[in-house]
Amino acid sequence: MRIGVVKGTITSTHKQKVYEGRKIMIVQPVNLDGEPSGKEVIAVDTVGAGVGEMVLVLREGGSARQAMGVETLEPVNTVIIGIIDSIQVGKNQVFRK
Repeated sequence: MRIGVVKGTITSTHKQKVYEGRKIMIVQPVNLDGEPSGKEVIAVDTVGAGVGEMVLVLREGGSARQAMGVETLEPVNTVIIGIIDSIQVGKNQVFRK
């Protein structure tokens, strides 16, 4: 899993059936300080995240399909599986919504 910040949405009128009714988001991976850490990724939203929210991102096809409840080999690689409320490392709170 990775931490990321939702930067935007993607709208598509024609898409694979597995994506119907689901939001597709642009996510910027970040480190624990909230600084960008790598290239932006495209992720299917499974939790109702919004632009600007810090999220948990799962980037592994089989697990991503499982998180979406998809049992067939559909083209799914990256999903948002959680909206982060806070992050604490040791005694330091590094993020709070």
